Amino acid sequence: MAVLGTWAFSESAVDQLRSLISSGRQATDAVEEALAAAEDDPGTGRHIVGRGGFPNSAGVLECDAAIMEGGAGRFGAVAALRGVGSPVRVARSVMERSPHSLLVGEGAVGFAREQGFTVEPNEAMLTPHSTQAYQEFVEKKNQPSGHDTLGLIALDLMGNITVGVSTSGAPFKSPGRVGDSPLPGCGLYADHTVGAAAATGDGDKIMCFCPSFHVVQQMKQKGSGPGDACRDVLTDILSRVEPAKRFEIGLIAMNMKGEVGAASSAEFPYTFWKRDMVKVQTCISVPLDSHGDKPGE
Repeated sequence: MAVLGTWAFSESAVDQLRSLISSGRQATDAVEEALAAAEDDPGTGRHIVGRGGFPNSAGVLECDAAIMEGGAGRFGAVAALRGVGSPVRVARSVMERSPHSLLVGEGAVGFAREQGFTVEPNEAMLTPHSTQAYQEFVEKKNQPSGHDTLGLIALDLMGNITVGVSTSGAPFKSPGRVGDSPLPGCGLYADHTVGAAAATGDGDKIMCFCPSFHVVQQMKQKGSGPGDACRDVLTDILSRVEPAKRFEIGLIAMNMKGEVGAASSAEFPYTFWKRDMVKVQTCISVPLDSHGDKPGE
């Protein structure tokens, strides 16, 4: 058993995951429940996730979410979804009840309604904080920093592995913009013979490199540990990008032994727990350079 999450704010979600899989819950159920709780918490919106997240340039909150199991073809996602407080629940419904794997915009909203989800008005999805931030963007072009995505990976008692991600996307993005998060191989990837990975950062850039897929492939083809796989993939990306065009990216990974690792181009905290630990811990990944070295190495 093991669980892993992106960013320090994932601690409560990872602790919930720990409790769920320790009680025997299946990985997908646990990931969905923990992600949904975080998405529907207005406070998490400050971290660019779910209800209370920053709206697009038209003032409308559009969320992306995806869930992927280690079994072949087990993936579902929604993008530019409006009015649903827990987008990951809709993503799971796509995985299990739709002939498609990814639904976007009005199609995602229509599917959510068909599946019995409540679709709320945009005003209900915003908070005083996100509304004020949008007003400052309109009036002063103030732009909050950060590209946070909540990514969670869980390995359960039965040896099932599932990864889920959720984000409200780049603050004040163009309507309909979709980043890496809900795209398989980009924002997340899982293979029950190897492990799973997730990405966070500047989604418009991340999607061009399919890093989550490559991290899992490094573990599969080279037998790399999660940390080494993340560092190798990130080193390759950095070597292909001009220094002036470097972007923020963080990678996390877990193998089927419950070992975890991460790599990043900026300081990147992540949280994790595994069977022999008393409580959830937070680690910090320090930035790599284009040679895969950490500062001072």
